[in-house]
Amino acid sequence: MGVVWTSGVSPDAGRFTFHGPIATPDPEVPEKKKRRKFTAAYKLNIVEQADRCHQSGEIGALLRREGLYSSHLVTWRRQYESGALQGLNPKKRGRKRKPQDPSAERLAALEKENQRLKNQLRKAEIIIEAQKKSRRSWASIRIWKAAQRNNDPSRRYIELRDR
Repeated sequence: MGVVWTSGVSPDAGRFTFHGPIATPDPEVPEKKKRRKFTAAYKLNIVEQADRCHQSGEIGALLRREGLYSSHLVTWRRQYESGALQGLNPKKRGRKRKPQDPSAERLAALEKENQRLKNQLRKAEIIIEAQKKSRRSWASIRIWKAAQRNNDPSRRYIELRDR
């Protein structure tokens, strides 16, 4: 059953009235279309086809057939004139990379090695400090045991500890 639009004698004369089923809108949101990318060969082909068009309306028909805008053709012609296929290669989008300085690469490597050596030194210092503390604690235990053997715990312990 199709939608029927009529115009006729009605309270709102002269206006269109709707008779038929009410169409519900599609709740799905269409996903964003991908950006089209054109190859250099395709651009060159379109520019050459446009150059072969001599009658009025032929270029418009070409653009409609290919789904292109006239601005595409203008841009591609400028690119073609600036350097044949070289101008038709697609440009990378986004930020341009900064040119790398050879000494900057070496500097980054040296800084990385320096940081690694600092971390290694810090770990070694922690281990050495722990060994010093453990040696002191073992020494105090030995001194205390020696004092116990001499039956004079307080005096002997203090003498050995103060050495």
